Amino acid sequence: MSSTFTDDIPAIGIIGGSGMYDVDGFTQREEIAVSTPYGDPSDKIVSGVLAGRRVYFLPRHGKGHRILPTEINHRANIYALRSLGVRFIICVTAVGSLKEQYHPRDILLPDQFFDRTSRREHHTFFGRGIAAHIAFADPISAGLRTLLAEESRCAGATLHDGGTYVCMDGPAFSTRAESNVNRQLGFDVVGMTNLPEAKLAREAEIALATLSMVTDYDCWKTDEAHVTVDAVIGHLQANAGRAKEIIARVIPRVPHSADWPEHRALDNAIITPREFWPQETAESLRAILQRFIK
Repeated sequence: MSSTFTDDIPAIGIIGGSGMYDVDGFTQREEIAVSTPYGDPSDKIVSGVLAGRRVYFLPRHGKGHRILPTEINHRANIYALRSLGVRFIICVTAVGSLKEQYHPRDILLPDQFFDRTSRREHHTFFGRGIAAHIAFADPISAGLRTLLAEESRCAGATLHDGGTYVCMDGPAFSTRAESNVNRQLGFDVVGMTNLPEAKLAREAEIALATLSMVTDYDCWKTDEAHVTVDAVIGHLQANAGRAKEIIARVIPRVPHSADWPEHRALDNAIITPREFWPQETAESLRAILQRFIK
């Protein structure tokens, strides 16, 4: 499908993680295959109307959970959503707890990240003749996180508002030494996917916030069984149901205009003068750079 980019009515994107492969309640539902300059997204994007808003849902691991964290084409995922007019993204991701007080089935809304990934050249749209350096001190949209916090509490969730998500490559879970070091450094939860999404969303001038659904205690807690896929499945299913409920409550409250600070993140980020932009690179980034391209 060709891009149908528009900012007239900003759409809302949902990226579902482990255990969340669809969204309930869509009307006008259809599946869309989107091609991007970076290849194909994780799967077809499900388009629909929910609570009167245009929403696009993308399962980050593909239907049936076929894609490893290091295999996810994050650039294609975020670019595809941006090309469809998405200016707000709610991510749902499974995480391991690094603190005693964060129990399985709790929700943590991160406001910071720490990067332990190794594929950072895949976590930017820029390069190939156009250099940009986004401000990323506050990587999560405060406005969208506030909405998630308020509606999570209204939904009866056990909520922890704020915290640091340390992002590792995977696909193996942490060693006990790694888990203990992460705890000593004061991190709150550990996951494998959300930081690249946050970086790319900021470059794409999309406001992003995350529902981190706690499924386990990683492996640092020696009086608990260490994390395994089997141990996580039940928590994933419960978390997915709660996430869908919260998202349904938040969507009607998402602004109808894209005028938050995140929506102008490139104003002071692009360092390469316009006259030096390679035409091919600029065209490949049209969905992101449209307001800069005359």
